[in-house]
Amino acid sequence: MPRMENQDIEKLGFLIHDVARLMRRRLQEHGSEYGLTPAQWQLLFRLLATEGVPQSRLAELLEIEPISVSRLVDRMAEAGWVQRRAARTDRRVRMIYATPKAQAAYQAIRDIGSDIYDEALSGMSGDERRAVVGALQKMADNLNLLEPRPA
Repeated sequence: MPRMENQDIEKLGFLIHDVARLMRRRLQEHGSEYGLTPAQWQLLFRLLATEGVPQSRLAELLEIEPISVSRLVDRMAEAGWVQRRAARTDRRVRMIYATPKAQAAYQAIRDIGSDIYDEALSGMSGDERRAVVGALQKMADNLNLLEPRPA
């Protein structure tokens, strides 16, 4: 496989970053009616992907410090978005669960997200859309293979 020219590599990185930033901004604009920050939406997305997540695992998934997750969860629990429960196997472990309020908002924001994705991918055929997603998934997979594994 031929190596990309330096200019192409730099452009690729900037484009990925810019697209991600612009999509986050658009999601924030449309999702602000719920009163959640982008960090809180990100926590909700991760949380709703699985049923109950240890608070420490949320910190790993979000790549932020555990104390920051604790503060996010505190604010979200006060507003009725999430709840903490003791883990069944270890009562010291705090599991975080989405509330029905969060689940209802999640579906609405997913619909908004779909609209934003359609906007971002407009003018592309179905094959081109699948190729973009497939290429980005392959890039993520390649880079994940290089991640050091915990001992």
